Amino acid sequence: MSSRRNSSAIDAIADAYFDDLCVLSPSISLFLGAENPHGFDDYSPEGLKAANDLRARTRAKVDAAEAYGLTTSSLDETDLVTIDAMRERLGTATDLFEAGLQHTVLNVIESPVQQMRDIFDLLPTDSTAGWETVSATMAALPGSIEGYRESLRYARDQLGRVPARIQIERVADQSEALSQADSRFTTIAAEATSATAETLARELTVHAETARESFGDLARFLRTELAGSAPKNEACGREDYTLLSREFLGAEVDLEETYAWALDELASIDAEQRRVANSIHPGAELFEVMRMLDSDPQRALHGTHALQEWMQTVADEAITELGKTQFDIPEPLRTIECMIAPSATGAVYYSQPSEDFSRPGRMWWSVPDGVTEFATWQEKTTVYHEGIPGHHLQMGQASYLADSLNKWRRHVCWVSGQGEGWALYAERLMAELGFLDEPGDYLGMLDSQRLRTSRVIVDIGFHLGFKAPARLGGGVWDRAKVWEFLTQNVAMDRTFLAFELDRYLGWPGQAPSYKIGQRLWEDIRDESRTAAGAGFDLKEFHSRALNLGSIGLDPLRSALLR
Repeated sequence: MSSRRNSSAIDAIADAYFDDLCVLSPSISLFLGAENPHGFDDYSPEGLKAANDLRARTRAKVDAAEAYGLTTSSLDETDLVTIDAMRERLGTATDLFEAGLQHTVLNVIESPVQQMRDIFDLLPTDSTAGWETVSATMAALPGSIEGYRESLRYARDQLGRVPARIQIERVADQSEALSQADSRFTTIAAEATSATAETLARELTVHAETARESFGDLARFLRTELAGSAPKNEACGREDYTLLSREFLGAEVDLEETYAWALDELASIDAEQRRVANSIHPGAELFEVMRMLDSDPQRALHGTHALQEWMQTVADEAITELGKTQFDIPEPLRTIECMIAPSATGAVYYSQPSEDFSRPGRMWWSVPDGVTEFATWQEKTTVYHEGIPGHHLQMGQASYLADSLNKWRRHVCWVSGQGEGWALYAERLMAELGFLDEPGDYLGMLDSQRLRTSRVIVDIGFHLGFKAPARLGGGVWDRAKVWEFLTQNVAMDRTFLAFELDRYLGWPGQAPSYKIGQRLWEDIRDESRTAAGAGFDLKEFHSRALNLGSIGLDPLRSALLR
């Protein structure tokens, strides 16, 4: 493993916080592949308050330990980074709690309903112990659902906060689907019948039925009790957006300047795409060229098995080649598993390796029902985003540093702008290193950049009520203008794009964190190059940065420029 570092008082505080947090949020342990005797997360007002109280106690301990360490000169660089990162993360979460934003987390992609559904994609079922964990987790879902309802009621009645109506309707539909006889829970119980002991299989069948009933109750609650109080306006406004942007970036940015920058960045990407498209098919319009690439049999993958094999080949080749000169890749990270997820949400995501690397890092592709054709020109850059040098190198490296980073730094301190910003930075880096020289693959990377830049524009513009571009008729952004803008700028199937629209309007601040995070990563790299002068070494910069784990972008800048 990595070189050993003696654990400090700051590490002890962070480790204790991690352990206590896993009790309050057992999904953390489940996600990491560790044993979990605590059921599932408590989304109730009491559960949220308990987490906030834990943050306050931990912050007080950090402050006291820092004061002692400064007096005794016992703090090392790792401690300084941990202190900065914990203050930023704990402080931001406390501000969200006090604003009531943690009580109304409801959207189509990353809120309690999806967490309770998707965790079962990750739970192993290759042993009796694994099936017992599945059963215990499923048994806990009704309690988690009831706590979630309590928080939504509390926010409505005590705080005057209710999520937007269209988000409630969409999540009610998702909950309804989970209550059906053919839901994921029924499928899991059926798999257990042939894979485990009869008693455990019967237990799972009962738990699956109870979970389905609870999701049905949640769907009815959302439609009949909550939707009537919900605002039609989906824009969250500046005050909430400023907090949410900070949550996803671990940094504060000038939102007006960022909006203007994104409009300019989109124009620059568009010009580069048109240049590349003309080199592929001279005289053809950009989106026409993209359709040609989609129909090119040399770039087509037929079926999920072919997609999985191709993903694995691309990921393995990147590990081999980058490990020669560009990155120091530890041996456990030279293995990644490319998987087709059992769910069918359309998402592509990465899951960390287990603590001992017995379960490797995995790239998951959740293919929607009925989708059987895939185009490599669009997706090669996605493999680099999720694999190496993207999330697998970044998150896997944090797992590998067990001897130098505390558990909180390795497993809990995930900041979207830093993590997703790195993965988007990694996509462009692969172009700079020559891995996307084929014009179609390069156009795919640019299209990924275009999508993420468009997200910045519509997300900030919509939620802050900024003026829309003249080509949309000007005026204030609304849902119709966002849809028109996306259809003009994003080469994505309209079914997927409609989901993306709901995602942006229901999860403010998250989607822009990719491109804004990439921008801040590039700024930090450029500042580091200026500071180092002729001695700047890109490989060494990447190693230093990745060895910090995922921390907020402001603490990252401080650590790399200190």
